[in-house]
Amino acid sequence: MLNKKHLVLLASAGAISVAGVATAHASTLEDTRSRGAVQCGVSDGLPGFSAPDDSGEWQGLDVDVCRAVAAAVLGDADAVNYISLNAVERFTALQSGEVDILSRNTTWTTTRDTTLGLNFTGVNFYDGQGFMVSRDLGISEASELDGAAICIQSGTTTELNLADYFRANDMEFDPIVFDTSEQTVGGFQAGRCDVLTSDTSQLAALRIQLDDPDGAMILSDVISKEPLGPAVRQGDDQWFNIVKWSLFAMLNGEEYGVSSENAEEMRDSENPDIARLLGQDGNYGEGMGLDADWAYNILSQVGNYAESFERNVGMDSPLEIERGVNALWNQGGFQYAPPIR
Repeated sequence: MLNKKHLVLLASAGAISVAGVATAHASTLEDTRSRGAVQCGVSDGLPGFSAPDDSGEWQGLDVDVCRAVAAAVLGDADAVNYISLNAVERFTALQSGEVDILSRNTTWTTTRDTTLGLNFTGVNFYDGQGFMVSRDLGISEASELDGAAICIQSGTTTELNLADYFRANDMEFDPIVFDTSEQTVGGFQAGRCDVLTSDTSQLAALRIQLDDPDGAMILSDVISKEPLGPAVRQGDDQWFNIVKWSLFAMLNGEEYGVSSENAEEMRDSENPDIARLLGQDGNYGEGMGLDADWAYNILSQVGNYAESFERNVGMDSPLEIERGVNALWNQGGFQYAPPIR
């Protein structure tokens, strides 16, 4: 039986534990505000997703996630420090606290979600692994790749997927492994391999970097599911919620027709969904430690998901990727955000 003294000690311990958790949960937000910038882990240069433009400014679908978080937390989408990471070092950088967010065309998998101390906050691009070949080879299907030399980037899910696919189809291949995407596409262009394999979106980005993009083609075969999205450290639920809902705000913005061009005038909308989204009816940022206009800041400064998609990887970009499964749920795609209410 527990006496009063024991109960007091347990209550005190509980209070300390709860206080400790609360402090831990608030630490990333507090550190970000103290620093005045979001530390964002991005790729080592993948056009359309995260790459510096001619003036050195980072652009891309993954970059916009970090800009959205900065807009929500700091009121300034440009308050981001970008840290370029290759596939091998990306998880360590997040685990160690070097970055606050890993937004780097990273596939959400069981192992990564449960054993690395990370939480994925959503999917900003549904993808799948494919193959790029030289047109001169005359290959039109993946089933014709038996015995091929294949360029592949280390530290990625593509290595395992490739082995699984060839094993399942009783075929053989010669892996040519590189550390970075730049080295991988360089090996393909130099003729060190017959095929380059990666996510189809990455293949589109790498293809436009070739000296002769028209000399290569991406096969129609897709051999895996690759849900790509941002990740944060486990143990900080507040920050997890902020990053998650920053992406959801962009998706809801598209669904409700709120964009960077009309966000200001939409603040007068009588649509209750829009009023809640833009902070005109209640404060739905309060539970995350944010101001009521957190989503308005995202949509007015970064734009909705459609704007980000089209300018970075869609038909308004050099990649010219169709929306496909990345269309909204009510337009035949997978993209679906919970409601703000």
